[in-house]
Amino acid sequence: MALVKATARRRPSIRHYDSFGSRVFDALNILVLLSLAAITVLPLLYVLAGSFATEAEIDSRPFFLWPERFVTDAYDYMFATDVFFRALLTTIGVTLVGTVVQVALTLTMAYPLAKRHLPGRTLVINLVLFTLVFSGGMIPTYLVVRELGLLDSYWALILPLAINPFYLLIVKAFFQELPEALEEAARIDGCNEFGVFWRIVLPLSKPVIATFALFYAVVIWNDYMSPLLYINDENKWTLQMLVRQLTAPNSDSENVLNQQGSAIFPLQGLKFAVVVLATAPILLVYPFLQKHFAKGVLIGSVKE
Repeated sequence: MALVKATARRRPSIRHYDSFGSRVFDALNILVLLSLAAITVLPLLYVLAGSFATEAEIDSRPFFLWPERFVTDAYDYMFATDVFFRALLTTIGVTLVGTVVQVALTLTMAYPLAKRHLPGRTLVINLVLFTLVFSGGMIPTYLVVRELGLLDSYWALILPLAINPFYLLIVKAFFQELPEALEEAARIDGCNEFGVFWRIVLPLSKPVIATFALFYAVVIWNDYMSPLLYINDENKWTLQMLVRQLTAPNSDSENVLNQQGSAIFPLQGLKFAVVVLATAPILLVYPFLQKHFAKGVLIGSVKE
Protein backbone atom coordinates (compact mmCIF):
# COMPACT_ATOMS: atom_id res chain seq x y z
CA MET A 1 0.00 0.00 0.00
CA ALA A 2 2.85 2.34 0.84
CA LEU A 3 4.51 1.51 -2.51
CA VAL A 4 1.33 2.39 -4.40
CA LYS A 5 1.06 5.75 -2.61
CA ALA A 6 4.71 6.56 -3.30
CA THR A 7 4.27 5.69 -6.97
CA ALA A 8 1.18 7.88 -7.17
CA ARG A 9 3.07 10.77 -5.66
CA ARG A 10 5.94 10.40 -8.14
CA ARG A 11 3.62 10.17 -11.17
CA PRO A 12 3.51 13.57 -12.94
CA SER A 13 0.05 15.05 -13.09
CA ILE A 14 -1.42 16.18 -16.39
CA ARG A 15 -2.30 19.83 -15.97
CA HIS A 16 -5.31 21.18 -17.80
CA TYR A 17 -3.45 24.05 -19.41
CA ASP A 18 -0.91 21.62 -20.97
CA SER A 19 -3.56 19.84 -23.02
CA PHE A 20 -4.12 20.45 -26.73
CA GLY A 21 -7.65 21.71 -26.15
CA SER A 22 -6.56 24.31 -23.63
CA ARG A 23 -3.86 25.58 -26.00
CA VAL A 24 -6.40 25.92 -28.81
CA PHE A 25 -8.74 27.74 -26.43
CA ASP A 26 -5.94 30.11 -25.34
CA ALA A 27 -5.03 30.82 -28.96
CA LEU A 28 -8.65 31.58 -29.89
CA ASN A 29 -9.03 33.66 -26.75
CA ILE A 30 -5.96 35.73 -27.62
CA LEU A 31 -7.18 36.14 -31.20
CA VAL A 32 -10.60 37.38 -30.09
CA LEU A 33 -9.12 39.79 -27.53
CA LEU A 34 -6.64 41.17 -30.07
CA SER A 35 -9.48 41.65 -32.55
CA LEU A 36 -11.54 43.53 -29.96
CA ALA A 37 -8.51 45.63 -29.05
CA ALA A 38 -7.96 46.47 -32.72
CA ILE A 39 -11.61 47.44 -33.15
CA THR A 40 -11.24 49.78 -30.19
CA VAL A 41 -7.80 51.24 -30.84
CA LEU A 42 -7.73 51.62 -34.63
CA PRO A 43 -10.50 54.24 -34.81
CA LEU A 44 -8.74 56.26 -32.10
CA LEU A 45 -5.46 56.09 -34.02
CA TYR A 46 -7.24 57.11 -37.22
CA VAL A 47 -8.79 60.14 -35.53
CA LEU A 48 -5.42 61.09 -34.03
CA ALA A 49 -3.66 60.73 -37.39
CA GLY A 50 -6.42 62.65 -39.16
CA SER A 51 -6.05 65.57 -36.77
CA PHE A 52 -2.45 66.03 -37.98
CA ALA A 53 -3.15 65.40 -41.69
CA THR A 54 -3.84 67.88 -44.45
CA GLU A 55 -7.32 68.44 -45.82
CA ALA A 56 -6.32 66.96 -49.18
CA GLU A 57 -5.05 63.76 -47.57
CA ILE A 58 -8.19 63.34 -45.49
CA ASP A 59 -10.35 63.72 -48.59
CA SER A 60 -8.23 61.37 -50.73
CA ARG A 61 -7.45 58.57 -48.26
CA PRO A 62 -10.42 56.78 -46.68
CA PHE A 63 -8.34 55.29 -43.85
CA PHE A 64 -4.79 55.76 -42.61
CA LEU A 65 -2.88 55.49 -39.34
CA TRP A 66 0.04 57.71 -40.26
CA PRO A 67 -0.29 60.97 -42.19
CA GLU A 68 2.00 61.58 -45.15
CA ARG A 69 2.73 65.09 -43.89
CA PHE A 70 2.25 66.30 -40.34
CA VAL A 71 0.51 69.65 -40.00
CA THR A 72 -1.00 71.38 -36.98
CA ASP A 73 -3.43 73.66 -38.84
CA ALA A 74 -6.46 72.20 -37.07
CA TYR A 75 -4.97 72.64 -33.60
CA ASP A 76 -3.66 76.11 -34.41
CA TYR A 77 -7.10 77.15 -35.57
CA MET A 78 -8.78 75.61 -32.53
CA PHE A 79 -6.41 77.20 -30.01
CA ALA A 80 -6.83 80.58 -31.69
CA THR A 81 -10.51 80.71 -30.71
CA ASP A 82 -11.94 81.64 -27.33
CA VAL A 83 -14.85 79.24 -27.86
CA PHE A 84 -12.73 76.15 -27.30
CA PHE A 85 -11.07 77.36 -24.10
CA ARG A 86 -14.38 78.59 -22.71
CA ALA A 87 -16.02 75.23 -23.43
CA LEU A 88 -13.03 73.39 -21.93
CA LEU A 89 -13.10 75.42 -18.71
CA THR A 90 -16.87 75.00 -18.48
CA THR A 91 -16.56 71.24 -18.86
CA ILE A 92 -13.78 70.98 -16.28
CA GLY A 93 -15.74 73.06 -13.78
CA VAL A 94 -19.01 71.19 -14.30
CA THR A 95 -17.20 67.83 -14.10
CA LEU A 96 -15.38 68.67 -10.87
CA VAL A 97 -18.39 70.18 -9.10
CA GLY A 98 -20.77 67.57 -10.45
CA THR A 99 -18.54 64.68 -9.41
CA VAL A 100 -18.20 66.03 -5.87
CA VAL A 101 -21.95 66.60 -5.58
CA GLN A 102 -22.93 63.24 -7.03
CA VAL A 103 -20.42 61.24 -5.00
CA ALA A 104 -21.42 63.09 -1.81
CA LEU A 105 -25.13 62.47 -2.40
CA THR A 106 -24.54 58.82 -3.28
CA LEU A 107 -22.43 58.16 -0.18
CA THR A 108 -24.73 59.98 2.23
CA MET A 109 -27.78 58.13 0.88
CA ALA A 110 -26.10 54.70 0.72
CA TYR A 111 -24.77 54.83 4.29
CA PRO A 112 -28.13 54.99 6.12
CA LEU A 113 -29.66 52.48 3.69
CA ALA A 114 -26.95 50.03 4.73
CA LYS A 115 -28.39 50.02 8.28
CA ARG A 116 -30.97 47.24 8.60
CA HIS A 117 -32.63 48.95 11.58
CA LEU A 118 -33.47 52.12 9.59
CA PRO A 119 -37.26 52.72 9.54
CA GLY A 120 -38.68 52.69 6.01
CA ARG A 121 -35.45 51.25 4.58
CA THR A 122 -37.21 48.57 2.53
CA LEU A 123 -39.58 51.10 0.97
CA VAL A 124 -36.75 53.42 -0.05
CA ILE A 125 -34.72 50.55 -1.54
CA ASN A 126 -37.77 49.39 -3.51
CA LEU A 127 -38.20 52.91 -4.87
CA VAL A 128 -34.56 52.94 -5.92
CA LEU A 129 -35.02 49.58 -7.65
CA PHE A 130 -38.11 50.95 -9.39
CA THR A 131 -36.03 53.71 -10.99
CA LEU A 132 -33.70 51.09 -12.46
CA VAL A 133 -36.58 49.80 -14.57
CA PHE A 134 -38.67 52.92 -15.15
CA SER A 135 -37.65 56.53 -15.62
CA GLY A 136 -39.53 59.77 -16.03
CA GLY A 137 -38.40 60.26 -19.61
CA MET A 138 -36.98 63.21 -21.48
CA ILE A 139 -40.04 65.48 -21.58
CA PRO A 140 -41.07 65.12 -17.89
CA THR A 141 -37.47 65.68 -16.84
CA TYR A 142 -37.27 68.79 -19.00
CA LEU A 143 -40.49 70.11 -17.46
CA VAL A 144 -39.13 69.56 -13.95
CA VAL A 145 -35.87 71.33 -14.81
CA ARG A 146 -37.82 74.23 -16.30
CA GLU A 147 -40.15 74.56 -13.33
CA LEU A 148 -37.16 74.59 -10.97
CA GLY A 149 -35.70 77.50 -12.94
CA LEU A 150 -32.58 75.58 -13.94
CA LEU A 151 -32.68 76.25 -17.69
CA ASP A 152 -29.45 77.87 -18.91
CA SER A 153 -27.91 76.96 -15.55
CA TYR A 154 -24.93 74.70 -14.94
CA TRP A 155 -26.93 72.95 -12.22
CA ALA A 156 -29.15 71.55 -14.97
CA LEU A 157 -26.12 69.50 -16.05
CA ILE A 158 -25.56 68.12 -12.54
CA LEU A 159 -28.73 67.68 -10.52
CA PRO A 160 -30.90 65.61 -12.91
CA LEU A 161 -28.22 62.88 -12.88
CA ALA A 162 -27.17 63.42 -9.27
CA ILE A 163 -27.57 59.82 -8.07
CA ASN A 164 -27.20 56.72 -10.20
CA PRO A 165 -29.39 54.02 -8.60
CA PHE A 166 -27.12 51.18 -9.72
CA TYR A 167 -24.05 52.84 -8.19
CA LEU A 168 -26.07 53.57 -5.06
CA LEU A 169 -26.93 49.90 -4.53
CA ILE A 170 -23.30 48.82 -5.01
CA VAL A 171 -22.05 51.40 -2.51
CA LYS A 172 -24.75 50.29 -0.07
CA ALA A 173 -23.55 46.70 -0.41
CA PHE A 174 -19.99 47.87 0.31
CA PHE A 175 -21.07 49.69 3.48
CA GLN A 176 -22.94 46.59 4.67
CA GLU A 177 -19.72 44.56 4.46
CA LEU A 178 -17.80 46.89 6.78
CA PRO A 179 -17.28 45.39 10.27
CA GLU A 180 -19.87 46.71 12.69
CA ALA A 181 -17.32 46.40 15.50
CA LEU A 182 -15.42 49.40 14.12
CA GLU A 183 -18.50 51.60 14.26
CA GLU A 184 -19.41 50.37 17.73
CA ALA A 185 -15.90 51.12 18.96
CA ALA A 186 -16.13 54.65 17.54
CA ARG A 187 -19.47 55.20 19.27
CA ILE A 188 -18.00 54.03 22.57
CA ASP A 189 -15.24 56.60 22.09
CA GLY A 190 -17.90 59.31 21.77
CA CYS A 191 -18.46 59.63 18.03
CA ASN A 192 -21.95 60.39 16.78
CA GLU A 193 -23.28 59.04 13.49
CA PHE A 194 -21.68 61.80 11.47
CA GLY A 195 -18.35 61.26 13.23
CA VAL A 196 -18.50 57.52 12.52
CA PHE A 197 -19.26 58.19 8.87
CA TRP A 198 -16.55 60.85 8.49
CA ARG A 199 -13.74 59.33 10.55
CA ILE A 200 -14.31 55.59 10.16
CA VAL A 201 -16.41 54.79 7.11
CA LEU A 202 -15.04 57.25 4.56
CA PRO A 203 -11.32 56.43 5.15
CA LEU A 204 -12.17 52.76 4.58
CA SER A 205 -14.10 53.63 1.43
CA LYS A 206 -11.29 55.11 -0.68
CA PRO A 207 -11.53 52.40 -3.39
CA VAL A 208 -15.28 52.82 -3.79
CA ILE A 209 -15.01 56.63 -3.75
CA ALA A 210 -12.26 56.64 -6.39
CA THR A 211 -14.08 54.13 -8.58
CA PHE A 212 -17.46 55.81 -8.65
CA ALA A 213 -15.97 59.29 -8.78
CA LEU A 214 -14.35 58.16 -12.02
CA PHE A 215 -17.63 56.71 -13.28
CA TYR A 216 -19.55 59.88 -12.49
CA ALA A 217 -16.84 62.10 -13.98
CA VAL A 218 -16.81 60.17 -17.24
CA VAL A 219 -20.60 60.43 -17.54
CA ILE A 220 -20.58 64.19 -16.91
CA TRP A 221 -17.61 64.78 -19.21
CA ASN A 222 -19.15 62.85 -22.11
CA ASP A 223 -22.68 64.18 -21.65
CA TYR A 224 -23.91 66.25 -24.58
CA MET A 225 -27.66 65.56 -24.31
CA SER A 226 -28.12 67.65 -21.16
CA PRO A 227 -26.48 70.78 -22.66
CA LEU A 228 -28.46 70.22 -25.84
CA LEU A 229 -31.73 70.19 -23.89
CA TYR A 230 -31.14 72.69 -21.11
CA ILE A 231 -28.49 75.17 -22.32
CA ASN A 232 -29.49 77.83 -24.86
CA ASP A 233 -26.64 80.24 -24.20
CA GLU A 234 -23.71 79.43 -26.50
CA ASN A 235 -21.30 80.91 -23.97
CA LYS A 236 -22.24 78.08 -21.58
CA TRP A 237 -21.63 75.23 -24.00
CA THR A 238 -19.59 72.32 -22.72
CA LEU A 239 -16.82 70.68 -24.72
CA GLN A 240 -19.01 67.77 -25.80
CA MET A 241 -21.65 70.19 -27.00
CA LEU A 242 -18.98 71.94 -29.05
CA VAL A 243 -17.91 68.58 -30.49
CA ARG A 244 -21.51 67.83 -31.39
CA GLN A 245 -21.98 71.18 -33.11
CA LEU A 246 -18.75 70.86 -35.09
CA THR A 247 -19.24 67.25 -36.19
CA ALA A 248 -22.97 67.35 -36.87
CA PRO A 249 -23.98 67.03 -40.56
CA ASN A 250 -24.39 70.35 -42.37
CA SER A 251 -23.04 72.26 -39.39
CA ASP A 252 -21.67 75.77 -39.92
CA SER A 253 -18.37 75.29 -38.13
CA GLU A 254 -17.06 78.78 -38.86
CA ASN A 255 -20.06 80.35 -37.15
CA VAL A 256 -19.77 77.93 -34.25
CA LEU A 257 -16.18 79.05 -33.63
CA ASN A 258 -16.96 82.70 -34.38
CA GLN A 259 -14.24 82.79 -37.02
CA GLN A 260 -16.13 83.91 -40.11
CA GLY A 261 -14.02 84.91 -43.07
CA SER A 262 -10.87 83.08 -41.98
CA ALA A 263 -8.46 82.43 -44.84
CA ILE A 264 -7.49 78.96 -43.60
CA PHE A 265 -10.27 76.74 -42.37
CA PRO A 266 -9.30 73.03 -41.98
CA LEU A 267 -12.85 71.69 -41.76
CA GLN A 268 -12.14 67.95 -41.71
CA GLY A 269 -9.00 68.20 -39.60
CA LEU A 270 -10.88 70.42 -37.17
CA LYS A 271 -13.44 67.68 -36.55
CA PHE A 272 -10.69 65.19 -35.78
CA ALA A 273 -8.81 67.65 -33.57
CA VAL A 274 -11.82 68.56 -31.43
CA VAL A 275 -12.56 64.87 -30.83
CA VAL A 276 -8.94 64.30 -29.74
CA LEU A 277 -9.00 67.31 -27.41
CA ALA A 278 -12.31 66.20 -25.90
CA THR A 279 -11.12 62.63 -25.34
CA ALA A 280 -7.54 63.10 -24.14
CA PRO A 281 -8.17 64.69 -20.69
CA ILE A 282 -10.43 61.95 -19.40
CA LEU A 283 -8.05 59.28 -20.72
CA LEU A 284 -5.19 60.85 -18.78
CA VAL A 285 -7.11 60.48 -15.51
CA TYR A 286 -7.38 56.69 -15.72
CA PRO A 287 -3.73 55.82 -14.89
CA PHE A 288 -3.88 57.80 -11.62
CA LEU A 289 -7.02 55.96 -10.45
CA GLN A 290 -6.12 52.54 -11.84
CA LYS A 291 -5.01 51.03 -8.52
CA HIS A 292 -8.30 52.01 -6.87
CA PHE A 293 -10.34 51.16 -9.95
CA ALA A 294 -9.10 47.55 -10.13
CA LYS A 295 -10.14 46.95 -6.52
CA GLY A 296 -13.30 49.02 -6.60
CA VAL A 297 -14.98 47.22 -9.50
CA LEU A 298 -15.17 44.05 -7.37
CA ILE A 299 -16.88 45.77 -4.46
CA GLY A 300 -19.85 43.81 -3.22
CA SER A 301 -19.24 40.85 -5.54
CA VAL A 302 -17.10 38.68 -3.24
CA LYS A 303 -17.67 38.00 0.44
CA GLU A 304 -15.08 36.40 2.66
